[in-house]
Amino acid sequence: MIVLARESRGITQLDLANKIAMSKANLSKIESGDIGVSADSIELIAQATHYPVSFFEQNNDVYPEHLIYRKRDNVAQKLLTPLNAKVNVVRLNIQYLLKMLKLDNPALPMYEVDEQNTPAIIAQKVRKAWKITLPVIDNTTKLLEEKGIAVTSFDFGTERVDSRCTLTENKYPIIIFNNTLYGDRQRFSLIFQLAHLVMHTTGSISWDRDVAHEANLFAAEFLMPEKDIRPDFENGINLPLLGELKRKWKVSMISLLYRADDLGFLTPNQKKYLIQQFNEQKMRRREPVELDVPVEKPAMVRKWIADFKTKQKLDVKDVASHFHLNTDEFIELYN
Repeated sequence: MIVLARESRGITQLDLANKIAMSKANLSKIESGDIGVSADSIELIAQATHYPVSFFEQNNDVYPEHLIYRKRDNVAQKLLTPLNAKVNVVRLNIQYLLKMLKLDNPALPMYEVDEQNTPAIIAQKVRKAWKITLPVIDNTTKLLEEKGIAVTSFDFGTERVDSRCTLTENKYPIIIFNNTLYGDRQRFSLIFQLAHLVMHTTGSISWDRDVAHEANLFAAEFLMPEKDIRPDFENGINLPLLGELKRKWKVSMISLLYRADDLGFLTPNQKKYLIQQFNEQKMRRREPVELDVPVEKPAMVRKWIADFKTKQKLDVKDVASHFHLNTDEFIELYN
């Protein structure tokens, strides 16, 4: 828990050792479990990391970084380490909440990817299993929450990472997204993580599998079903059309461009030209404001917290203490 607290704050072992007037060697031995730690030292560590002392009294496993981030190709480990730690903190909070409310795990459809079950076919099967009949999904967050998936968010501190999914110790699915995302990217990220939960959380995955590519294929079919979107591309593709289709499908223009390419509607030269137009108009990172897709707001975790608060007759400070957080951080994470 000392390592988790330290890494969640982006503090190196040397930095923490200096803050608490301890040698780095001794702190390293404490973190590795080779020697014990005094109550006075825990008090100092709690102050340095801005966690209550009770945080360090938890006896929980910390999950390592997995294959389930949606991120840019190259993200510095110094960005991923604190992010992974904070994801673990949130996971422990939700794990505790589920236990206290005695909530059962949702029955998610699970599939193995193979030649017969491609990611696109699995996306079709999940849509069918969930009785999704309309081509456009109006609210992806609401859909996931209705299926029992815990969805929450916080500021990841970087635009290079969009989302992460994880499981509690009892395998309850959680999706956490960067709350600075625009609505179109948020929606795609949520379904990208659904793909991981459905396809990549059971069984072993060989080292040469490109699970991120599989998740992208799943998300593209889930959000833009081939049989429904094909007619939209049949009369040629240009930026104005992609803008119109963004309003309809609630995904980014660049996602629509790649979808058209994947479905065979673009030659390599056409794709290159359109991407060049995106770059010239500086639309790769920020598409026109007037086409913004509304950001979706998760509600289920907040409802669970409200239910727990009411049943236990707690105030906000009390709930924060149950989560082993200071009140300000609890409000920041779950308000």
